[in-house]
Parts: sequence; structure tokens; C-alpha cells
Amino acid sequence: MLSQKKKSPSVLESVARGMVAGVAGTVVMTAFQKFVEMPITKREDSYAPADFAERILPVRPKTEQGRNRLNWVTHFALGKMWGSAYGLTAHAGLRGPKAIAVVFATVYTSDVLLNMALGLYKPSSWSKQDWTVDLLDKFVQAAATGVLYDNVFGPTEES
Repeated sequence: MLSQKKKSPSVLESVARGMVAGVAGTVVMTAFQKFVEMPITKREDSYAPADFAERILPVRPKTEQGRNRLNWVTHFALGKMWGSAYGLTAHAGLRGPKAIAVVFATVYTSDVLLNMALGLYKPSSWSKQDWTVDLLDKFVQAAATGVLYDNVFGPTEES
């Protein structure tokens, strides 16, 4: 019996898998923040995702509960975007640590520049701890997304 070569995933399939991996990576980052980083730094919860959503969308929650919900929805939506970037990178043939580094550098830089342009970030005023927390938390997300995509959510190896 002849073995058939598996069809490569489409760009859409790679992006969709990346989005799933991005959500899972965001869960990993959130757990890291809540159980490791925040107990060490004593940092309070961040509402940066809600601030971002309120700046770019016509959304203004009227209650604390509504703002908290917007924060979580945006937090995971941004994770999906990081995941889609990894899916595109993987589709182009780059995987593993190199892909994680490319995606992290590209998406993190874009994230900071966009938030600066929106008037939400002022990195020149950040302390060393602020920089460390921001870089580390987002690197955990990018790394978890890449590892999960490559080992759990990505396409199986071609025969």
C-alpha cells in the first residue's frame, strides 16, 4: 500500500491553530503572573487591556464588573493575536526557539509602539522592575504559545 503524503495546512489553518495556542499561552502567562510574578513584585492587577480596548473601540463599561469583563476579553483577544503571529511564522517554516524569538520581538515591539502612539504607554518613565515585568510576562506568553503550537495544537509532522 502506498503511503500518501499529508497535505500541508493552509494559512488559515495555521492561523487558527495559532489562535488556539495563543489562548492557551495566555492562560499560562496569566497563571505565571498570578502565582509567581505578582506575589514576588506585589504588583496589583493590570487594566492595560481594558484601557487599550476603551481607546480603540466605542466601549465604555459603566460598572467595575463590566470593566473587569472587558479587561479579560481583551487580554485573551490580544493573546489570540500573538498566537496568530506564531501560526503565520510556523506556516512560513520557522518553528521552535527561533520562531518564538522572532514573534516575541516583532509583536512586543509593535505592542509597545502602538500603545505609545495611543498615549497608553510611556516606557521612558518605566522603572527597571516595570520593564522586567512587562518583558518577562509577555515572553512567557510568547514562549508558551510557541511550545503549545509546536507540540499540542500544530499540525502533525508530514510523512
